[in-house]
Amino acid sequence: MTDTRIQNEAAEYSKWVRRMGTDSRILATHVSLFTALFVCWQHGGFTSPFAVTRKKLMAYSRIASIATYHKCIRELDQFGYIRYQPSYHPKMGSLVYWPLK
Repeated sequence: MTDTRIQNEAAEYSKWVRRMGTDSRILATHVSLFTALFVCWQHGGFTSPFAVTRKKLMAYSRIASIATYHKCIRELDQFGYIRYQPSYHPKMGSLVYWPLK
């Protein structure tokens, strides 16, 4: 991956975080989970969709409650920050489409 591509994706991430800062529905847990999603997206080579697991996202975001995780991931989807496609399979990761422009 080129440095230019990485810089472009980081700029895109910054744009979304700035948008979150003006969105009164967004809490710190949303931003933390969004950042964890960005890390997973980065590790996957910035491809969309990319696979995620609840365990990894909860560890990266430091969200301890499964209920809070599910609430935040659902709301990020509802609010238009991501498109989340759960797999409901214990071994397969769910898919996240990101970022929605």
